Amino acid sequence: MFSDHTRYRFYEMLPGLSIWGTLFLGIYLSFMHPIIMVYFIILFDVYWVLKVLNFSFYLLVAWFRFHKVKKIEWTTRLKSECTDYTSKYHIIFLTLYNENWDVVESSLSSLSNAIYAKENFVVVIAGEQRAEENFHHIFSKAKEQFGSQFGYLLGYLHPSDLEGEIPGKGSNLHYAETQTKFFVDERGWDYKDVIATVFDIDTVCNKEYFAYLTYLYCTHPNPTRSSFQPVALFNNNIWNSPAILRIMAFGTTFWIMTALARQDALVTFSSHSMSFQALVDVGFHEKRIVSEDSRIFYQCLLHYNGKYEVTPMYMPVSMDTVRDDSWWISIKNLYKQQRRWAWGVEHVPFLLFEFRKKGKLIPLWMKIKWIFVEWEGKWSWCLAALIITLLGRLPMWVASDTVKQSALFFNTPHILEKLMTVAMIGLLLSAIFSIPLLPKKPKADPHHKYLIMLLQWILLPLTMIFVSAIPAIDAVTHLMRGKYLGFNVSQKKRT
Repeated sequence: MFSDHTRYRFYEMLPGLSIWGTLFLGIYLSFMHPIIMVYFIILFDVYWVLKVLNFSFYLLVAWFRFHKVKKIEWTTRLKSECTDYTSKYHIIFLTLYNENWDVVESSLSSLSNAIYAKENFVVVIAGEQRAEENFHHIFSKAKEQFGSQFGYLLGYLHPSDLEGEIPGKGSNLHYAETQTKFFVDERGWDYKDVIATVFDIDTVCNKEYFAYLTYLYCTHPNPTRSSFQPVALFNNNIWNSPAILRIMAFGTTFWIMTALARQDALVTFSSHSMSFQALVDVGFHEKRIVSEDSRIFYQCLLHYNGKYEVTPMYMPVSMDTVRDDSWWISIKNLYKQQRRWAWGVEHVPFLLFEFRKKGKLIPLWMKIKWIFVEWEGKWSWCLAALIITLLGRLPMWVASDTVKQSALFFNTPHILEKLMTVAMIGLLLSAIFSIPLLPKKPKADPHHKYLIMLLQWILLPLTMIFVSAIPAIDAVTHLMRGKYLGFNVSQKKRT
């Protein structure tokens, strides 16, 4: 029998093997059996068009819900419909490394401007011993400027090199959560009345965010069995960011909005909220992985035997793109960020391993669903752009003259062209919807920059290959080889 370690390593290899196997099989078939490859390309393009139509439909649904939620005064609604909202406490975790004060200040300012009982706010700044001087500088300024704005302002310094951890946001967050538990216990607060929110240090929230969150929590039939996921906008510094960063930022936002509308495959991402009871039950965010933001959902799903969900929040939280002063460094930052996000492929072996141990406690259909969601998502991320733009053309280039005379080969380019024309719906919607999501244009920027914001979407095919597919393949290949990636901090600068 295989040991658990051997079995887990085998599971880690499977996603990478499926992706590289597809690439090598596609190249082999293009040369040896081009007709078979043409059939595959046509079927894949049909599949991709259906995915784009699905994406477009749910993006429209999310867009209308997003604007409907914006028009509601959630503080008024909360007070009129929820009688026990004053008993709810909010703990907001902000993980800090080497960020500048202007980034932290904007996040704290948004919290202080929130229309809610801020005496029920516990703001936790979680710093790293590796950047201890910066933590003390930031926390000192935070207490000076915002100390009286909240019920409590706490600071915890995560010690370096603790056993069983990897350096990064997950281990920092885990340590802060364990320390905060002592704080909550000292005051005798009921965990079910405490809502934990995890924000990146650059997150700027809508002033109605916590009123809306509290309303959803109070009206949810089982709030301790749900996380709450807002819309992530990466637009704090969008006007000063290169076009490639802007495209990827909006692409991520639209992917999240689509997932919110569908709900059936919704997983926590980046900023999210949840019951402190659930956090305690599962032992807090995982401290040994990179993708702690989505892993917390699977921790809860497993702990509660499948009885856990994510409730969509059609309200934005704004963050920064990974812009740097240098264009080239900005692209390198984006590559590393995409690779880190694609490292979420580590959920596939985790689910295969943990679902096997759960036996019949979790229904088989649910196990298959979540494994498919994670595996197919990373497979498509790695291969879709390459198959559509490069691998799909290969049999046309290398096939023999005899094969090229066949009716199928003759008609294939026309079929693919029509399919890709339909797929342009998704690109068109993304371009149109990106404009209303832009923050106010800086006065120094010319008005024609709005036109540039539209025209930049012609770069999408190149962007999807070089700063999306390739870093994703990089991530799954590292996992396949057992070369584990650590957490890289995304550098974010503003002007």
